[in-house]
Amino acid sequence: MKKTFLLFVFSAGLLIFNHSLSAQDETVANKQFYTELGGPGVIMSINFDTRFDSNNKLGLGCRIGAGFYISDFERNGHYETRTVYSIPVGINYILGKSSSPASLEVGGGVSLLTRKVALFYYEVEEKGNIIGHLNIMFRVTPVGGGMAFRIGFTPIIGTSGDLFPMGAIGFGYSF
Repeated sequence: MKKTFLLFVFSAGLLIFNHSLSAQDETVANKQFYTELGGPGVIMSINFDTRFDSNNKLGLGCRIGAGFYISDFERNGHYETRTVYSIPVGINYILGKSSSPASLEVGGGVSLLTRKVALFYYEVEEKGNIIGHLNIMFRVTPVGGGMAFRIGFTPIIGTSGDLFPMGAIGFGYSF
C-alpha cells in the first residue's frame, strides 16, 4: 500500500511538472524572485523583480527587496557587532532579444537602512538612512521561466556623494 501511494504521488508529480513546463512555453516569464549577495541590499538580500509590461520579459520594470548587513564598529574604545536591515528599491530596464535567455539590466534606486553602515572601513551614510545605488547586470533568464542567474556591477552612492564600488551575484526563479 505504501509503495502504491508513493508511486501515485510520484506519477502525479511528473504529470504536474510536465503540464507546468508546457504552460511555461505559452507565457512570458517577466517576474523573478532571487537572492543576491552584494548589491543594493549591502551584503545579502531577497528580492522581487517585475516588468511593467506583463507581456514582455524586456523593458522597464522595478525591484524591491529586504536585506541585512552585520558589521563591527567601535564605540567608546570597544568593538560591537550590529545588524543593519535594508530595503532596496529600484527602477531598471532590461535590454536584449525576447527570444534569448541572456539580457542586460541597467538601473538605479535607493536602499533604506535602519542604521549607518561602514563599507570598506568608510561610513557610507552620514546623516540619513538612505543610500543610492546603480546597477549594470548580466542576466540569464529562461524564456519560459525557471532558474535564473545574474551578475554585475552595483556601485553604492553614500549621502556625502562618495561612490563605493560593489558587485553582486544573484540566483533565483523566474516565472
